[in-house]
Amino acid sequence: MSSLVGKVAVVTGAASGIGLATAQRFAKEGAKVAIWDLNEAGAQAAAAELTRAGHQAIASRVDVSKRADIDAAVAAVRARFGPVNILVNNAGIPAFTPFMEITEELWDRVMSVNLKSMLICTQAVLPDMLAAKWGRIINVSSSSAQTGSARMVHYAASKGGVIGFTKALAQELAAAGITVNNVPPGFVDTPMLRAGDLPASVEKIAAASPMKRPGRPEDMAAAIAFLATEDAGYITGHTLSVNGGRYSN
Repeated sequence: MSSLVGKVAVVTGAASGIGLATAQRFAKEGAKVAIWDLNEAGAQAAAAELTRAGHQAIASRVDVSKRADIDAAVAAVRARFGPVNILVNNAGIPAFTPFMEITEELWDRVMSVNLKSMLICTQAVLPDMLAAKWGRIINVSSSSAQTGSARMVHYAASKGGVIGFTKALAQELAAAGITVNNVPPGFVDTPMLRAGDLPASVEKIAAASPMKRPGRPEDMAAAIAFLATEDAGYITGHTLSVNGGRYSN
């Protein structure tokens, strides 16, 4: 039996892509899943699909940069499923902009969604984990923060902050029975990626990679699910790169 059976998991940005694959993986492992996304219709559709399959899932429209949205969504999770055991901070926005064209407004928006959200989402659910003396926090960063990426200074800086956030919070919470880790995806074929201003097609970029294929959302979900299990209980502050060989650390 999976160690995730009966656990309550919140996954942000879970209406599609990596977040959706993660929510589906958790549900199949027996967890009760809360799907948060700014795309309310997509979140509701994802939760409905899981429910039809016999799993337990709910959905909420959440702007992860706004504390009021997060507080309301956490209250809904607790009312339906109880205290939160697992948090996957996955929501984020991509950004492809030449450095000299990055405005302060764009910089602040990217930082708010990709980095500030880590603070407010985690603060909202952490009391549940502290009370249980058990918790799993998994943050989705990016290989762009590890390697650098042209026209993505704002994005890479925000995701570099996620890696630093992970390491620092892991030190603070280790003795409380709560692990904090991060997964930096490589080049993953998601709707958000295909909607981005890529320098070439997904297929052409993937062909130049070591594995000659893009990552799949399910590849990321498998790593995230592992970090949420009892088997990963002695792993914290770790960066688990899932990138098909793009970057080795």
